[in-house]
Amino acid sequence: MTGVLDPLTLRGVTLRNRIGISPMCQYSSNNGHATDWHVVHLGSRAQGGAGLVHVEATAVEARGRISPGDMGIWQDSHIEPLARVAKFVKSHGAMPAIQIAHAGRKGSTAAPWAGGASLSDADGGYETVAPSALVYGGNITRVPRPLAAEEIGGIVAAFGQAAERALAAGFEWIEFHAAHGYLTHQFLSPLSNTRNDEYGGSFDNRIRFCLEATRAIRDAWPERLPMAIRISCTDWLPGGWDLDQSIELARRLKIEGVDIVDCSSAGLRADQKPARGPGFQVPFAEAVRKGAGIATAAVGGIVAPSHADEIVRNGRADLVLVARQSLRDPYFARNAALSLGAGDSARLPIQYHHYVGAG
Repeated sequence: MTGVLDPLTLRGVTLRNRIGISPMCQYSSNNGHATDWHVVHLGSRAQGGAGLVHVEATAVEARGRISPGDMGIWQDSHIEPLARVAKFVKSHGAMPAIQIAHAGRKGSTAAPWAGGASLSDADGGYETVAPSALVYGGNITRVPRPLAAEEIGGIVAAFGQAAERALAAGFEWIEFHAAHGYLTHQFLSPLSNTRNDEYGGSFDNRIRFCLEATRAIRDAWPERLPMAIRISCTDWLPGGWDLDQSIELARRLKIEGVDIVDCSSAGLRADQKPARGPGFQVPFAEAVRKGAGIATAAVGGIVAPSHADEIVRNGRADLVLVARQSLRDPYFARNAALSLGAGDSARLPIQYHHYVGAG
């Protein structure tokens, strides 16, 4: 029976285990450029034994950043700093992955530790765009400009161009961020998309942007390399995007060449009420995997190696992604191997192993 420490192969890529590091925004870039922080932060998780290490949400447009400190991939000068990250991650046995994104109406905000509120133009803020002129709420109060239909193709193209740059930087796994209330999720949910054109209204219209961007990314991304997508499987709000719609979207994404769905939830509106707890999103990964016949990644409150292993062994997901737990323990994957009795796969980097061995 397959466990979390077993390899995972998708297309021409094989992960050494099924533990990955989720994309986690660091708000520490310089005009979109990766810095030494990212090499150390992400490199340490590769040294820690993860099979997959994601670079954070990386904006395909300057106005697509959540904050001025976000990572970017909208211009060629972003490639070289990202290449340093990808090269180091791969040199320590992990697969370098990147998540490409557009914040939409949740852009132009301060970093979380600075309050996370909308920034005025005078304080370094910038225009935000969205399907409709509806604000997120809470302290994100900037009213986005609704995108004209003729503008949407330019953003779709930007996702394809971002994929080309990601390939040039040496990444071998790409994730399209369509979750957490950012632009693509804003198109998907009827609570944030009140358009009456071909991009709004019916389910088929609301998923149109997502499918078009998926095609642009897949066309730019080599056939031999896997493509993932992160979706919010429910808005946790009445009348919003839900699990049934997520399963149907996943079926269609599989046809478009998506290999694995990263199943998260929430993020659309400030008044959401998620039912949080250990592994609270795992049932979404299980339902999408079974309902759409596609590989899934489980996320959310997974902190114990035994829990991660149970998820994979019971066929609830194919991959487990950890975020906050990897901040507490960068060596989560190696420690999981020790905990699960597979010390032979817990070898530390040689610079450390020589002195302290596997433990």
